[in-house]
Order: sequence, then structure tokens, then C-alpha cells
Amino acid sequence: MGQLYLVRHGQASFGADDYDQLSELGRRQAVQLGRYWAQRGWRPDAVIMGSLRRHAQTWEGIAEGAGLGLQPLVWEGLNEYDSHAVIRTVHPHPLARPDTPELYRHHFRLLRDGLTQWMAGTVSPAGMPSYADFARGVTGALDHVRASHQGKKVLIVSSGGPISTAVGHVLGMSPEGTIELNMRIRNSAVTEFQFNPKRHTLLTYNTLPHLDDPALADWITYA
Repeated sequence: MGQLYLVRHGQASFGADDYDQLSELGRRQAVQLGRYWAQRGWRPDAVIMGSLRRHAQTWEGIAEGAGLGLQPLVWEGLNEYDSHAVIRTVHPHPLARPDTPELYRHHFRLLRDGLTQWMAGTVSPAGMPSYADFARGVTGALDHVRASHQGKKVLIVSSGGPISTAVGHVLGMSPEGTIELNMRIRNSAVTEFQFNPKRHTLLTYNTLPHLDDPALADWITYA
């Protein structure tokens, strides 16, 4: 059996003009994950990541912490959906910066509504593929892993949307069911599959073994 770890990027710059940039904490989360794996002797045979800056920066942190020199395969189908475009389908007016708990909750209520409608095909966010095409980008990466890395250890660095979509696909969930997974995934969280040439099997979802220390409790983030 092969082993596939999917890692969500570290904390990004939520609420900033450029979200696609790890915060300093996000970088520390990634380095800590690499150190955790190095201490346990786990090393991937292959790395695949989306093309977003936060994916590359997360991989760089993991590689630094673990002392890895692998060259990742860039797979654009592992890129996140555009949350701003999704929200604009249900709320076309500019949103205030989500810098209070109520504005934060409002942002994610709108996102949930927009995702539901995008998945159902009732809205088409500007500049984005259909949900069916988005999902095919993710499942194509899973197909590639099974076809090209049988019996190997593979690391995917991506985002919450693609990772929850992968889990939903493997478990046979409805598209809407993946929203609940997506809303709860944490930064630098690890999801583990086993795989053979025919299928993937989910072992764990959204775990933070590298942050399982009371001294690192404030390193656990969601956005």
C-alpha cells in the first residue's frame, strides 16, 4: 500500500490585501511539521503541490524543518477556489475587513452560502471553473498518485477546498457535505490516505500531531 499525506498550507494573511502569503506563524507551523516528520524518520518519495504562493511557502517550511531537497510537481488542479469570487455571487457589495468576531462569522456565512450555490451549479463565480471541473482537478491528482507512485510515500501540499473535496470524493459524500469538512480544516493540518492502484482509503483527517504540545496551543489556527 502507498501512503499519501495531504497538508493544508500554514496560516495565511486572512483579511489582508494579499491573502496568498504565509504569516510568520504560518511559516513556523510548516517548519514544525517538517521537524516532527524528521524526528520520526518519515520522508516522502514525491511531493505534489498547487501553484499558489502559500503552497510553495508551506513546502519550503516543511523542507527546511525536515532537511528535504525534493523538487515538487506543481499541479494547478490542487489550487483553492477564489473565496472572494464565491462570496460576490451572493453578496456583490464590498465587505468590511473581517477584523471582529461578528464580521468574521458573517464572512464565513456568506462563503458557505456561495459554495452551496456554486456546487449546485446555480451560480458561476467570475474567473472560476465549474465545481465539476474543480473537483476533476483534485481527483486527477489522486489518480496520478495511484498511477505513478504505487507503494510510495507521497506528500501533497494544497488548501482546504481541494483537501475536503478529496476526502468527500473518497468517502462518496455529497458536494455539500464537503463544505462542513472545509469549514473546519486547520492550518498545516495533515490528512492521511492509504492507496493502491484501484482506490484511496481515508485513515485520518485534519490532524495536528506536530502541534500536540500545550506550549504550542496558540499555534492552532483556521484561516
